[in-house]
Amino acid sequence: MQRLALFDLDNTLVDRRLAFSVWAGEFADERELGGEAARWLIAADRQGARPRDQFFRAVRDHFGLVEPADELWAAFRARMPDLVRCEPRVLDGLSQLRASGWRVAIVSNGMADNQLMKIERSGLRERVDACCVSGEVGIRKPDVQIFQLAAERCGRALAEGGWMIGDNPEHDIAGGRAAGLRTMWVGEQHAWPRGELRADRTVVDAVAAISRLQSFDT
Repeated sequence: MQRLALFDLDNTLVDRRLAFSVWAGEFADERELGGEAARWLIAADRQGARPRDQFFRAVRDHFGLVEPADELWAAFRARMPDLVRCEPRVLDGLSQLRASGWRVAIVSNGMADNQLMKIERSGLRERVDACCVSGEVGIRKPDVQIFQLAAERCGRALAEGGWMIGDNPEHDIAGGRAAGLRTMWVGEQHAWPRGELRADRTVVDAVAAISRLQSFDT
């Protein structure tokens, strides 16, 4: 199997949950929405699974805001990249992977402006060989074509195999498996969804995932 590692972005390489909770607190404070507002926003977000247009319509209606939902969404996309952080250990680990011959790409669902800016401002852009964001390429995980495009952007053929690493059982694990990749689930602290085919490996975070990949070289 070739040394190809495709990583999800949110809650895999970066902690979206933490960034969103900071955003929710800021949003509630700026509009003086009260102490329960941030908790409502976090619950309504459903860990990013809820479509953003639906989410911001619900936010506008729930709090009786005057701003259009699309303006709230645009402000969110502009702010989130400044709140997302990537641990130095992850950045260093990706550099070490590439130095040892691995080709590395980020494969993420989401709006192009938001996700690409996260990748840039978190320091990830210079640590990977390629990025494939659904809003940019017009393909969403778990479609096999987005994994194929990521491999091609790394100068590799998907048919030669590799790894997909992510936190979403459907998009990352089932999608990666359908693409012929081995899979690594970043979710050791969570229960695996009933009925889903398990990943080849399970790890607690991206640092552990990178360490596991490096161990395959020894």
